[in-house]
Amino acid sequence: MANVLLSAKNIKIRFGGVIAADGIDLDVLEGENLAIIGPNGAGKTTFLNISTGYLRPQAGTVTFLGHDITAQLPRTITRLGIARAFQIPQLFLDQTVMENMLIAAASLRGRPSGFQALSLMPEVPEMKRLLDLVGVKSYAERTARELPEGQRKLVDIALALALKPKLLLMDEPTSGVASSEKLTIMDILTTALAKEKVTSVFVEHDMDMVERYANRVAVWNVGKIQMVGTPAEVLADPKVREQVIGI
Repeated sequence: MANVLLSAKNIKIRFGGVIAADGIDLDVLEGENLAIIGPNGAGKTTFLNISTGYLRPQAGTVTFLGHDITAQLPRTITRLGIARAFQIPQLFLDQTVMENMLIAAASLRGRPSGFQALSLMPEVPEMKRLLDLVGVKSYAERTARELPEGQRKLVDIALALALKPKLLLMDEPTSGVASSEKLTIMDILTTALAKEKVTSVFVEHDMDMVERYANRVAVWNVGKIQMVGTPAEVLADPKVREQVIGI
């Protein structure tokens, strides 16, 4: 049986009259790709924010590799081994792709580095390897602003991998990407994560992506987990199809 990497127990949080988490219990297993699905406002992104320290729950705990991270700062959680990729890639648009990568490498080690010194960092070969891994090495010397959305997404994943995570949390990894590119992006992404031995959790609205790339699926609905199972089990469930997918 796979080891539990991250465990959320009895997580509760509300924003005014909106209940985003109402006693959430969820384990993330080492080596899996776990998809979180559900209607807008169900609490999916809130869970990612709690797991990465951007929000603190009003009740409950989150543990990572057995350590309580519920009240930890985002930078502390990152250094423990949890990385985050946002719906909109968080890049320094006027810096080159390689400069973005080296800034991430410097931040992981708590070592500030001026832009002039980045090219001298010992991590340069490793950053080139990661860019090559996600297929964007040819963009290394171009500014992030020049890249189309699909390539920005891949650079964002490379940035996350530069942080040496054990777990990567992603919010709609193919949002804003042309439909014709989505499968290519996800193929590259999941292959890179497998090679780097990184577990993933991703929020997704595209059920084709869920069916193709998830090992397990957690269904969020009104702040609760309605169901957890394989993609086949979840997507065939009548209540999920009616209440979440809208079929």
